[in-house]
Amino acid sequence: MGLATAQAFAEACAAVVRADVKEDEDKLLAEGAASASSSTDREEDDMQITRNTTETATGPSEWFTGAVYIDTVATPTETSRLGAASVHFTPGARTAWHTHPLGQTIYVTEGLGLCQRRGGEIEMIRPGDRVFFEPGEEHWHGAAPNRFMTHIAMQEADDSGSPVAWGEHVTDEEYGAAPAIER
Repeated sequence: MGLATAQAFAEACAAVVRADVKEDEDKLLAEGAASASSSTDREEDDMQITRNTTETATGPSEWFTGAVYIDTVATPTETSRLGAASVHFTPGARTAWHTHPLGQTIYVTEGLGLCQRRGGEIEMIRPGDRVFFEPGEEHWHGAAPNRFMTHIAMQEADDSGSPVAWGEHVTDEEYGAAPAIER
């Protein structure tokens, strides 16, 4: 379980993004050819904008407990190892235990969540909180039992293209050891 599925998901996300970029580039080229009479070369200081056409993905049950939804923000490319996603957790939903070969940063954008590294205390996280998990550090994160939580997850892929190694699910007993929810 895990690595092959994670790589397949990352490859599928990257394929969707590449198709979207290609479609957008084709549209821009067609529009540019129709309107540009003096220059068809792209200026070096032009911004690259990728319009969002990617569908929200349902978090795979191999990686998550509960209902989780993922919106891809960035996928690794030939020139960048960075992958990022906006991950939406329903109350009580959480990741399985996992590690990232080059570490992971999560930034909470809304709701109330929980996170824990193996052997550590369960910590409460709120909007504006940023958590960094060290490379290879086994951890989990998700929503509080009675609150939704969304975070931006950012991590780099290693030389083999893998951004994550998935482990076993966080048990209800482990999750239930969380401190009382502060209001």
